Amino acid sequence: MRWCRTCLDAMAQANADFTLTFRRLSEAAGDPANNGEIRQLFTEPALYDAWAARWRQRISDEPPSPAERRAAMRAVNPAFIPRNHRIEVVIQAAVTGDDYAPFEALLTVLAKPYDDQPDFAAYADPPEPNQRVLQTFCGT
Repeated sequence: MRWCRTCLDAMAQANADFTLTFRRLSEAAGDPANNGEIRQLFTEPALYDAWAARWRQRISDEPPSPAERRAAMRAVNPAFIPRNHRIEVVIQAAVTGDDYAPFEALLTVLAKPYDDQPDFAAYADPPEPNQRVLQTFCGT
């Protein structure tokens, strides 16, 4: 599993979001020419390129078809997770405004984390620097 360790190292070094990287890697597995979206996640795309060249060579020798590989990877790599900045919005809306609409929307998205949900695509985005939650508490 050395290839996996080098992938994780490249992701960490290039500040690539782990959830989005693995989800987009699912798409790249289905189409060898599909590297654009995943490369954009890396602050240093060359790190992805170096790893991806080795990965593509390795998977070319394995039996699953690209479509089968894509389906298998999508089944275990969610598009949506309960990101801290989204949870913070839900909590603040409920506590300060007695507004549960953000909670209902997040619940709708997270009920089908592996499905493409174009209407909720923004829920997959990592936080902007000003949205980062620096402190969490038990139960959140």
